[in-house]
Amino acid sequence: MQARSAKLPDAMAIEQLIQVHVGSGTLLPRSFSDICENIRDFVVVENEGEIVGCGALHLYGMHLAEIRSITVTMKSSGKGAGRVLVDALLREAKHQHVTCVCLFTRIPGFFARMGFRVVNKEALPDKALKDCQLCPRQNACDEIAMYMGALPKTTILSRRSSSQRRYVHIAPNPA
Repeated sequence: MQARSAKLPDAMAIEQLIQVHVGSGTLLPRSFSDICENIRDFVVVENEGEIVGCGALHLYGMHLAEIRSITVTMKSSGKGAGRVLVDALLREAKHQHVTCVCLFTRIPGFFARMGFRVVNKEALPDKALKDCQLCPRQNACDEIAMYMGALPKTTILSRRSSSQRRYVHIAPNPA
C-alpha cells in the first residue's frame, strides 16, 4: 500500500469512499465539486492500482490543521491503510510547518495508538467555526476531539479579509 497526493481524476473515487459513511453520520458529506475544488488537500492510498482509502488535511494556518474525510474500504480495514493515510497527512502537516494537527473521531483508540490525545472541543475553536455550525449533530455531537502537537494559543475568529483578521489568544484546555 502506498499513499500519494490526490489528482482530479481521483475525485469520483474519493466521493464514493466518503459517501459510504455519510448516512451513518461518520463523515460529513462532501460534494463532487467540493472535492474537486479541494483536491490538493486529499491523499489517497492505493493497493495494486486501486484506490482503497482517502483523507484530507485542512489547513487553518500554521497553528492548526485538521485531518478530515479519512476512510478506507472495508476490505482494506485492519490492513494498515488507515495508518498509511495518517502518516502521509502528518508528513504534509510537517512540510507546511503546522504546529498542531487535530481531528474529530468516533474511533479514538485508533488515533491514540499514533500519538493523538483527547482534548475538549472548545480548545479547537477554528474547527467549530468552520464545520460544527453546519453539522446535523451540532447539539448532540458524539465525536471525540483529538490533537497532536502544541495546542494553538491563537485562533482566527474572523475572516473578513486577509488584512483584517482578528487573532485572539485562547487558553488551551488539554482535558
